[in-house]
Amino acid sequence: MGWSLAKAKDQLSEVVRRALDDGPQTISIRGKDTAVVLSKADFDQLREPEVATTLKQLISSFEFEGVDLDRDKTPARDIEF
Repeated sequence: MGWSLAKAKDQLSEVVRRALDDGPQTISIRGKDTAVVLSKADFDQLREPEVATTLKQLISSFEFEGVDLDRDKTPARDIEF
């Protein structure tokens, strides 16, 4: 959700609560997004992201939703030598 600076100042506890429950909250000044309030957990993850130490961990971290990973079973073309 976006907040004007004046509204965010008046309702700071609500801004912080929503940052914890709903994710980062954007604050704007004169209609221009200027700042973001986020939870400590989100901040820590940005500062020190989890780094995969093995190839298995790296591949497991990828998002494959919507990607077709089925093998193409059409026969390969013949190559003449």
